[in-house]
Amino acid sequence: MTKFISTNAFTIKKTVSYYFTHITVAAAVAYAVTGSWVAAVTLSLLEPTVQTIVYFFHEKIWSRYDRKKLTGTDTALAGNTDSN
Repeated sequence: MTKFISTNAFTIKKTVSYYFTHITVAAAVAYAVTGSWVAAVTLSLLEPTVQTIVYFFHEKIWSRYDRKKLTGTDTALAGNTDSN
């Protein structure tokens, strides 16, 4: 577990930051819709928790894509001549 944390420390920090930001926004939106802080907090904890886990793996996939792109091993992009 220690190797996992040290290997992924930056992504974990970004994920935690994203999690708290997402919960705050979700609670504000849920309160605006329901008018109840209890409902807002309940709703804001479920979806962001799942979304945060998905975000971690999303970051890992993009990181892998960037590494492949830099090393030229991404065969799907081999014929792409776009400069974007």
